[in-house]
Amino acid sequence: MSAQKLKREDLYSLEKYAEIRPEFRARVMEHKRDRRAQVGPHASFHFEDRLTMHYQVQEMLRAERIYEAAGIMEELAAYNPLIPDGSNWKATFMMEYEDPEERARELARLIGVEDKVWIRVEDHSKVYAVADEDLERENASKTSSVHFLRFELTPAMVTDAKQGAPIALGIDHPAYSHAAAPLPENVRASLVEDLA
Repeated sequence: MSAQKLKREDLYSLEKYAEIRPEFRARVMEHKRDRRAQVGPHASFHFEDRLTMHYQVQEMLRAERIYEAAGIMEELAAYNPLIPDGSNWKATFMMEYEDPEERARELARLIGVEDKVWIRVEDHSKVYAVADEDLERENASKTSSVHFLRFELTPAMVTDAKQGAPIALGIDHPAYSHAAAPLPENVRASLVEDLA
């Protein structure tokens, strides 16, 4: 079921959010466990949806103490594009290296990695991600460690995924070639919920 974008009236006031935050946060953290995938030793994917973005907006409003309409609308405009539209999956993609020197070295080797990420439903063709539609996240010397991805599916892929077809996720970059095939069932089932 595709999710509607968040509206101002969907959000909690800062006071109300302070009251419910522990329970809301626990529910979101549990939900996120079924929306995370690891590809190889250093790439993680967090598939976003309406609930993860609701949490993100509430946390931003809380951290920045935003309660005026204009500020709230700015946050909604920033995060609503990460809610799937019914024919796609959207994910935050991170290349994770604990050691700062290794991170710098690897991000220099991984220029363009965000354009080499793919998802595949069963025997359909790989769908390569549309990356960072909001802004440029790399330069001539390195890529960013965080990217925002959209995987646009054909109607046949949507149908097959909803009927239980396995889903694979991978990266075909010369410096990082790994796949999670198939994705664990809890992740697959959660992703199917994003489809119209």
